Amino acid sequence: MEDAFKKFLYAGVDLAAEVSTKFEEGVKDLIEAGKISDVEGKKMVDELFEKTEARKEEFEAKYNEIKEKVGVIKKTEEEILADLKSKVADLESKIGKVSTKAAPKAKATA
Repeated sequence: MEDAFKKFLYAGVDLAAEVSTKFEEGVKDLIEAGKISDVEGKKMVDELFEKTEARKEEFEAKYNEIKEKVGVIKKTEEEILADLKSKVADLESKIGKVSTKAAPKAKATA
């Protein structure tokens, strides 16, 4: 699951880089065609990068939150086995205490 998540993450990063490159090329074409000024083009590119940076920070926060949750959930088989052994030992000791208390005392016969 973690590997699939990483692939998804990298695909998103590649997509963002591709969009950024295409956007810059489009703005350059508009400037060269005289449809917008250099200042307007720079402003458009700067706004894109500001929005991208803000979204990146939001994404990183969500990513860290998910990573933390997955890390808490994800345990190795050895950890799970150790937890279960500990619980079994606790239950065995409780059962042992209950059975010794519940055992009737033998009456002496003479």
